[in-house]
Amino acid sequence: MKGKELVHRLMQMLITLFGVSLLTFSLMYLSPGDPVEMLLEVADTIVSEDTIAETRAQLGLDKPFHVQYFRWLAGVLQGDMGMSYSAKMPVADRLWQSLPGTMVLAASATVTMLLISVPCGILSAVYRNRPLDYLIRGTSFLGVSMPSFWVGLILLYVLGLKLRLFPIAGGEVSFDRMILPTLTLAIAMAAKYTRQVRTAVLEELGQEYITGARIRGFPMHKILWRHVLPNACLPLITLLGLQIGWLLGGVAVIEMVFSWPGLGKMAVHAIEMRDYPLVQGFVLWIAVLYMGINLLVDISYTYLDPRLKKGGC
Repeated sequence: MKGKELVHRLMQMLITLFGVSLLTFSLMYLSPGDPVEMLLEVADTIVSEDTIAETRAQLGLDKPFHVQYFRWLAGVLQGDMGMSYSAKMPVADRLWQSLPGTMVLAASATVTMLLISVPCGILSAVYRNRPLDYLIRGTSFLGVSMPSFWVGLILLYVLGLKLRLFPIAGGEVSFDRMILPTLTLAIAMAAKYTRQVRTAVLEELGQEYITGARIRGFPMHKILWRHVLPNACLPLITLLGLQIGWLLGGVAVIEMVFSWPGLGKMAVHAIEMRDYPLVQGFVLWIAVLYMGINLLVDISYTYLDPRLKKGGC
């Protein structure tokens, strides 16, 4: 990727971030419910109108929409995303507080998914239209069809409640509490990724150079490792990047099912409390993350495929 193209992509990212932030701020502004009332009226306590008005003025929520937005935007450009209403701490600190749990879960789910999907996808492609291929394809179809939250609840009930192999109450980041949410995410992702690996490997196996290698007597395992997999991995990297971006954004449903302390659970709580700054910071994090990963994937193509570098990409 040339420098001029890189600058162009970065400019596109900035414009997209501005549009995302404006849209999110507008939706939160127009959403029903008063964040000040939800913040003050705890445990059915009655708060006076004067206290509500004073708190609203302190938070700047009495200002017009454009004033609130551009004040928030000016703070973001200076590295300040504001204070969280519910957590009573800077938004950046609250995001960093929830990030480790999400990163640990994302890493474990990605590794588990790759350990399942890559071998199964290769075997399904090599033994195409044979019993093993039918078994893998049927299993992957079943995995795609099952909702993740339902799989999580089944795992909680069977492995946690009945067999008592794993704890069912979350709330902290630990190895034993990580296994069930990791399996839940890996099952859904592996089912999709296995089909993609199979398609990519089948496409490469149908190329003429693979046929020539077979005719010359090269063993299949050498053909797979030296020729098929390096070429098949290019389209798979894009899908893997999107999966990682999805995981790092916080898998809200799974984190709520397992009470996992991550970004997804934090975001759900922020929306319930109408915590505008925290929701804005979370959405901005998701947007930066997705666009950054897509940019890194595009840049990696020029190093993984010499043809793109020669073509001047």
